[in-house]
Amino acid sequence: MTRRTLVTALLVLAVVALFAVPLLVDGGTSEFGGTDAAVTEELEADGYTPWFESVFSPAGEVESGLFALQAALGAGALGYVLGLLRGRRTSVPAPAAGAGER
Repeated sequence: MTRRTLVTALLVLAVVALFAVPLLVDGGTSEFGGTDAAVTEELEADGYTPWFESVFSPAGEVESGLFALQAALGAGALGYVLGLLRGRRTSVPAPAAGAGER
């Protein structure tokens, strides 16, 4: 195993550990929730009523899938634009005919 492969493997292991260790230490007993739920509960406790209802309210799984699709499309568009700009910057224009002769 080369040094480069070892360093890559250790970095991947470190990133996995950054996400896994807090989940294992907590054990799923935390009371942290999303801000949407907290704000909704707070507003309902104050007597707030929404102005309108959503036209389309998908189920939780469908909502997660649509969010993932939106994120993937955004990342694809951003990657395409950045690749296009990088390609334009690194491409070398062909010399004009007769430009080098004098």
